[in-house]
Amino acid sequence: MASHTATAPALQLLDAHDGYNFAVPAKRINDGDDVSFFLASKAYADIMTFIFQLNTAMLPRKVKGENEGTGSVKEWTLNDSQVPCPQITQSLAKLLEALTAIIDEAPPDPGPRRFGNVSFRVWYDLVRERISGLLDQYLPDNVLAFKSTSEVPVKAELEAYLIGSFGSSQRLDYGTGHELSFLAFLGCLWKLGAFPESIDGDQERGVVLGVIEPYLALVRRLILTYTLEPAGSHGVWGLDDHAFLPYIFGSAQFSPAITNPGDVAAEGSLSDAPNPADVAKSNAVERERRRNMYFSAIGFIYDVKKGPFWEHSPILYDISGVKAGWAKINKGMIKMYNAEVLSKYPVVQHFPFGSLFAWEKDPKAKAIQASVHTSSQPKSSTPSSTAPTARPQPPATKPQPPLRDPLAGGGTTGWGEHGYTSSLGDGASSSRCIGACGAEWS
Repeated sequence: MASHTATAPALQLLDAHDGYNFAVPAKRINDGDDVSFFLASKAYADIMTFIFQLNTAMLPRKVKGENEGTGSVKEWTLNDSQVPCPQITQSLAKLLEALTAIIDEAPPDPGPRRFGNVSFRVWYDLVRERISGLLDQYLPDNVLAFKSTSEVPVKAELEAYLIGSFGSSQRLDYGTGHELSFLAFLGCLWKLGAFPESIDGDQERGVVLGVIEPYLALVRRLILTYTLEPAGSHGVWGLDDHAFLPYIFGSAQFSPAITNPGDVAAEGSLSDAPNPADVAKSNAVERERRRNMYFSAIGFIYDVKKGPFWEHSPILYDISGVKAGWAKINKGMIKMYNAEVLSKYPVVQHFPFGSLFAWEKDPKAKAIQASVHTSSQPKSSTPSSTAPTARPQPPATKPQPPLRDPLAGGGTTGWGEHGYTSSLGDGASSSRCIGACGAEWS
């Protein structure tokens, strides 16, 4: 895709008249070599395109005034009344409300347990039983009736991604792989033409604030109700036990305002944005969590974890030391998502591939070379355990370290001169991300 244009990258809509060869999504990633194939696939390109599409929409906009030389800036906040809420967005929010209501039908088991609450399986089974009817109730007719040129109806693909969005009933856990499944569900709907035509990202903003944020609220309630374990977590050395997307879109909300997608700044912040270091101040987090997705996610961490922030969330604490502003953080978050979510076997191994997110080589992609990261991932002969892992505990309390700027260099993992870098990351996949989604993000 061309960079520095007035048009943001966007998923292409399917032609309803021609129909589409839908397929039941199936597991394809079985070892590290499959991860390398995934990083050069059409599915990967579509996932990154959709993330950039939503992220660009969440950047503040410059609003021209009536007189020449005057104007203002529009920030997109949580519960923003100026973000359009078309029927499909309202319906998806109601779908999430219906799923939330099912929690009351599956109260947590009061018995002793080592890991997650077994009543989550009751909730999950109820959702699985009702999901087809809920989609019939809340999705538009033009989506449900989308012509299929195969024996598989469109709803089969949508159901697979939606039911995979709420955690594992087997392992009693939830993580960024499940979050990715919900992103794919929304991407499917976008491709199928479920949303009205977008004007300067207005529909994408509705998706993020009107659907993804309520989804995160549902997930947080599931985690609290059923004490779901982190899935594929790095423990305290991961960004967050469960989520990643709110940090991408939340940092975009505080980035410098743009007139069009070609104006994206590499550094800087919105004039009235809080200091990134405020994430370590509970009063500031409480103030900002109702305004911004990044702080809303940080607020949930404060809700569930005790002790000094720099001990239980050292990566987020390090990021809070970035001096170059929220734009630099946003840029780094996208690269980190590519390296720590999409390039990690434990995260993407359960992601299913159908026709809308296809397990096919992208003809525009360069071959992904084996790296330290992909070479160290499991091979097909390596057994993998499905048992939940005990939540890693932070080290004993120690004095707060001085707030440092990861951009200052010195480490092999962090926010370097060109955003997030990792000595364990896949350099080829990072280049793939940049090449697919615009050189301005490099």
